[in-house]
Amino acid sequence: MAKRLTMYILIAMVVGIILGITLNKTVADPATLKEITGYISILTEIFLRLIKMIIAPLVFATLVVGISHMGDTAALGRVGARAIGWFLGASLLSLTLGLVMVNLLQPGVGADLVLPPEGASAGLSQGDFSLKQFITHLVPKSFFEAMATNEILQILVFSVFTGVAVTAIGEKAAPLVRGIEALAQVMLQITDYVMRFAPFAVFAAVTTALAEQGPTILISFGKFMGSFYLSMFVLWGVLLTLCFLVVGSRTGLLIRYIREPILLAFSTASSEAAFPRTLEALDRFGVPPRIASFVLPLGYSFNLDGSMIYCTFATMFIAQAYGVELTLGHQFTMLLILMVTSKGIAGVPRASLVIISSTLAFFDIPEAGLLLILAVDHFLDMGRSATNVVGNAVASVVVAKWETKHLDVIEPAEIEPAHAP
Repeated sequence: MAKRLTMYILIAMVVGIILGITLNKTVADPATLKEITGYISILTEIFLRLIKMIIAPLVFATLVVGISHMGDTAALGRVGARAIGWFLGASLLSLTLGLVMVNLLQPGVGADLVLPPEGASAGLSQGDFSLKQFITHLVPKSFFEAMATNEILQILVFSVFTGVAVTAIGEKAAPLVRGIEALAQVMLQITDYVMRFAPFAVFAAVTTALAEQGPTILISFGKFMGSFYLSMFVLWGVLLTLCFLVVGSRTGLLIRYIREPILLAFSTASSEAAFPRTLEALDRFGVPPRIASFVLPLGYSFNLDGSMIYCTFATMFIAQAYGVELTLGHQFTMLLILMVTSKGIAGVPRASLVIISSTLAFFDIPEAGLLLILAVDHFLDMGRSATNVVGNAVASVVVAKWETKHLDVIEPAEIEPAHAP
């Protein structure tokens, strides 16, 4: 199914590009165009809602089962420490690479763009995020509220408590564990059904984006977008090289397994949309479910590499566009600030832009510069989402290798025959 679904998604992207550009060129009235794309975007909205529908119970079930199979809390603490250690290193790498690449490529210097007035507001509330708010937000007020609002980090906290309690009780909790294992299998089967709708969602997302923005905006911001995508590809190369140093030549097989989640995240501009398929890909690669089900949700909160490289890159781009000089000391301070604030990305709407806005204010860079990147933020978010998938897949594989010393990879011939979606 994976090969055929990937092919259908690629076809949907091509058709979406053609239709999106056609609508942009032929529908002159903006209101009419907005109405048309509004109806088309229903397909994407339904798909993302279906994904949100399965994420919370899938994370809860797989995580509780995974912890119960670890056998003891010492193993859980060891896996958690290794995961957090990798996340911190990957965060520092992503933020630093963003600074290095933006200084080398200088996309904001001499950019032929109309700069918004310095006093203009981007309409983002910086009060939406604070470190205190993030820390207190970790603990759910109610498990059911966390499930209803898809608060992944809160679900993770409750699941850890549940998994540890189940392990402590032992045999008495066996019926509950079997029930939760059954729930995990049911959710994975529902995931299979939902993914069959993915090509339609991809078609709608690409059509809507190009119809509303038009292809010309990609040309106007070509230097900025090209520089950022080049930087992300460099980050991919570094992450996959590190993965190669840990697991060897099987890194190529990992790329093969995660190409569908990458494509899905890219085309829908949603890392969340790729979560179930990434979990399945890691299982096929040989990452034990007890590790993947713990590291992957944690990574979605603490290891968004694409979002972090964007924070430093976009902040420096705006500074360059307005001619604001930042010394190496200023840039090092920026890196440290973003190292802390980027950990609060999860659960905050348009969090990357909110964090960038706060950083701009700290260095007296005009917040109006956000209006520059808002125009192409969707196209950049596509790349960020795909990069987040790569970063979290690599993190899960590396932690699993450190913990188990051996990965039972399922070779391509052993995978079940494809069936039509």
